[in-house]
Order: sequence, then structure tokens, then C-alpha cells
Amino acid sequence: MFGVAGVGLLLSNWSTRLYAFGPGSLWNGEYVAPGSDFPRLWLFSLFRTASANAAAYTAAYVLVLVVAILFTLGWRFKLVLPVYLVLWISFIEANDMLGDQGDNMYRIALILLLFADPVRVWSLDARRRRKVSEARKVTQGVGQKKPMPWLARKWAGEPLLSALPEYRSLFNNLALVALTAQVCFVYVSGALYKAGGVPWQEGWAVYDPLHTVQFGTWPELSALVTSWGPSVVVAAWGSIVLQLCFPMMLLTHPTRVMALVGIMGFHIGIGVLMGLPWFSLTMIAIDFIFITEKTWAKVIAGTRGAWARAA
Repeated sequence: MFGVAGVGLLLSNWSTRLYAFGPGSLWNGEYVAPGSDFPRLWLFSLFRTASANAAAYTAAYVLVLVVAILFTLGWRFKLVLPVYLVLWISFIEANDMLGDQGDNMYRIALILLLFADPVRVWSLDARRRRKVSEARKVTQGVGQKKPMPWLARKWAGEPLLSALPEYRSLFNNLALVALTAQVCFVYVSGALYKAGGVPWQEGWAVYDPLHTVQFGTWPELSALVTSWGPSVVVAAWGSIVLQLCFPMMLLTHPTRVMALVGIMGFHIGIGVLMGLPWFSLTMIAIDFIFITEKTWAKVIAGTRGAWARAA
């Protein structure tokens, strides 16, 4: 889902890439004086350098799109992820005026994923590892007495850290802890910031952005959602309470379910009503780390059973 957010952002901006990020955006002055420090570094300067030339910028855009697809599919993840991180930061930070807080969380999560193992299942790497393991079992079954040597395992396609499963699990768990802390900081600080504003205190803060040209993506839907005053107040005050209590609600299973359902509904509302789908999908993807493997197993089993009955 994290990869889908990146691919979706790139595809949805394809038709306006030259106007929003390429030669058509040079009027804002960021080509000469970048608003972010990242484009000043040679490692992240590709898109800034290419922004003055339409063909070069399109080539760079296609490159990051291809890498984003490989990232989503989990192909050679340990090699693709660092390349994707560099290209993504170069792309996003080249025009700082168009960024939002979702870009910051995306970048932070990409950095933490360098230490995690998100492709253990549901990836091309996982499928390759299964094939290598099955081939090894067959080979050992016909007379090979010793396991494959280390170098042979590497050439067979086994990931670099597979010889160190303990450390891989350790770094993966530490990355999850760091990402959990980051999400909690974002939600709690956001709640405290909102609580200090008069529109949020009086309960009408949700109304304003939904009736602006910038964020009122569906005017009819915005009018319908905000037609009843008490619902606007509940949405405003409820979002503050939910974000503020989010870390504590993670401590028990019943409250964690309530927190995840509430926060995902919160982000879906932002994505649909305010036209920020990729920001919302990024945050939902990060919140997915709080869903346990047991829950995923139940969902998969239920889906397979329903598919079989339908067939």
C-alpha cells in the first residue's frame, strides 16, 4: 500500500508533470534558489537539474515511476529501496511549494524501511526465496549431505541478510518501534495544535476547508456532510480526542481496534472530501503496522473462503 501511494501520486500527476514540477514551474524561483536544502545536495539534485529540460525531466519521471513499481512489487528490495529513497526525495523536494506533511512522513518511513523487512511475504523476493528453498530441499533429498555454501546461497538469490535472521528481526522490530513513535508524535502534536485554535475550540474548523476551491473537491458532497451543524462539531472535536488518545488506545486490543477504525475513517474522509488521497493512503499504510499478523491471517482466510463459495 505504501508503494501504491507513491505510484498513484506519480501517475495522477503525469499529465501536469511539466507544469507542476518541470520547465513550467521555473517561475517560482526554486530552480535558482531551492526552498528545501535537499536539492542543493548532489545526491538529491537529479530532478532539480532536469527541471529546465522537458525531455530530461520526463526521463527522470519515468525512472522514478519504474523504481516505484519495483518497490511496490518487492523485487530485489534491498537494492531498490535505497535507489527509490534517493529518487523520491529528489522528486518531491525539487518543488517545495507543492509538498505537504504526507511527503515528510513518506520520507521518514522510507528511511526507517531501510532497517525493516517488509518483503518477507507478499513480494517477488518472498516468492524467489521460496523457490530457492524448495530447490535446495530437492537437491538435498537426492543425496547432497551438506547445505549450500554461503557464496552459492548468495548467487542463488538469497537476500544478503538471510544468514543473520536474528539481526534482521532485531532491526525490523526497532524500525517498527521508531515508526510507531513517529506516528504517535504526529497525531498528538497535531491534536494539541488544533486544540489551541479558536475554530477547533468552537467546533466549526472542519467546515471552512471543505468549502474552499483548494480543498472542496466535491462541493455537493461537502455541502451534504456539513449540512447538519452537530455533525461538524463532532468531527472537529472527535478528531482532536482521537489523535490525542491514539498512543494510549494502542495498549489494549479493543481500544486499538477502535483507534485504527477511527483514524482510518479520519484519513479516508480527508482523502475523499479534501482531495488528498495520497497523503491519506500514506498515513493509512503506516497505520497498518498496528494490525497484527493474526488479524491478517483471518482476513486472508475469510477472503479465500468467500471467493471459493462464490466460485
